[in-house]
Amino acid sequence: MNSQGTTAILVFANSAKEDLAIKSIPKGEQLFHHLTRTTLKKAQNTGLPVFHFSDKDQVGATFGERFTNAIANVFDKGFSRIITIGNDTPHLKTQHLKHTAKQLSLGKTVIGPSNDGGFYLLGLQKSNFDVSGFHNLPWQRFSLYHQISLWLRKESSELIKLPVLQDLDNEKDLQTILSFSRSLSSILLLLIIRLLRIKRSLNYTNQNFLCLFPDRFMFNKGSPEVLFV
Repeated sequence: MNSQGTTAILVFANSAKEDLAIKSIPKGEQLFHHLTRTTLKKAQNTGLPVFHFSDKDQVGATFGERFTNAIANVFDKGFSRIITIGNDTPHLKTQHLKHTAKQLSLGKTVIGPSNDGGFYLLGLQKSNFDVSGFHNLPWQRFSLYHQISLWLRKESSELIKLPVLQDLDNEKDLQTILSFSRSLSSILLLLIIRLLRIKRSLNYTNQNFLCLFPDRFMFNKGSPEVLFV
């Protein structure tokens, strides 16, 4: 069966400016730009139709509403299967997407769990998609993967699980990603190292500043910590 005409990829990813506002990775705008650009390229390399829903395209008051509405929008274009991904999983490969498309063509449903209790990929059949059911899932909570897996098993004949991958939500995740640096592009690796160096440099500056004026800050427990950002 040819999945070209029936399967689409939805890249649900905010603009770099919006990512910078909601994620705990200061000065990460260039990183977010790179992640979105490379994610779109991986999706396009499958040969499947690709739709990018940035924050300017999303409709809804909550993340769950915006994500659900984006999926419904793509299904309304005439596709019977959708692969949804974000831009925050550097180790996601085109091969993961091709494998998902193949499983969908066999009538299965696919999920790629992330380390934080969510998922980085979801392969859905239109026949298994229910707007109200999606709205009621615990979006952006640690229990999301567990709850959506239970829901999909009820709706689908078979649920295929992909390998667990690390996503990027905060500075701690940057350090974790470096543990798997061999599979990262040189550009992404340099961007992450640069951000970690900036963080170390700011921490070092803060410590030295406090040492220069110990009497001024030693007993001022009510004031917030001095930060240079």
